[in-house]
Amino acid sequence: MFEERRRALVEKLVREGYARSEHVINALLRVPRELFVPEELVELAYEDTPLPIGFGQTISAPHMVALMTELAELKPGHKVLEIGAGSGYHAAVMAEVVAPSSAPREEWGHVYTVERIKGLVELARRNLRRAGYADRVTVVEGDGTLGYSEAAPFDRIIVTASAPHLPPPLAEQLKPRGRIIIPIGDKYLQHLYLIVKSEEGKLKYSKITPCLFVPLIGRYGWRE
Repeated sequence: MFEERRRALVEKLVREGYARSEHVINALLRVPRELFVPEELVELAYEDTPLPIGFGQTISAPHMVALMTELAELKPGHKVLEIGAGSGYHAAVMAEVVAPSSAPREEWGHVYTVERIKGLVELARRNLRRAGYADRVTVVEGDGTLGYSEAAPFDRIIVTASAPHLPPPLAEQLKPRGRIIIPIGDKYLQHLYLIVKSEEGKLKYSKITPCLFVPLIGRYGWRE
């Protein structure tokens, strides 16, 4: 039942231009979103809409997951930092791209995802174990605006909460020629940005689309 709904959703995302590359399409087809939404909302798992996951947070709409993943231009072997683990779904999709199930383990990349809410840290870890991604995703409890220096530098950084500006530690922890995908704006309306770091360390900002995310709380984000 869920496989048919998943395929229908992915076909819709392809038609609408959100999912374009073979890597991203295959990841969306493989990751069971029904395992990452609350049990009482499982019938809505393949609706293209955000859903509440508790603690005042949401799981992003599938089209936004597809768009952000495409913009990141992930490749097998990449080391990725995600800020805002939520229920773990977006991390699983990215893990399926950088460490595909079909590839040998020695060719796998890895996703590190930072979450400030302890209850969501535990939820994401549980969901990722259940879905089979615990060996490709590390969930870290902490302030995401500080990044995760222990595993830096990163090929890609994806931020799933809205910031007033790019937190400086994220720019510092990005490799040259790396990409950051981040919503920037106020608490009520943001734009999704693609930020590319040059070999010399300069950042080039490209505004992609209006969006609405929960606020990024932390030292270089919003106050609670």
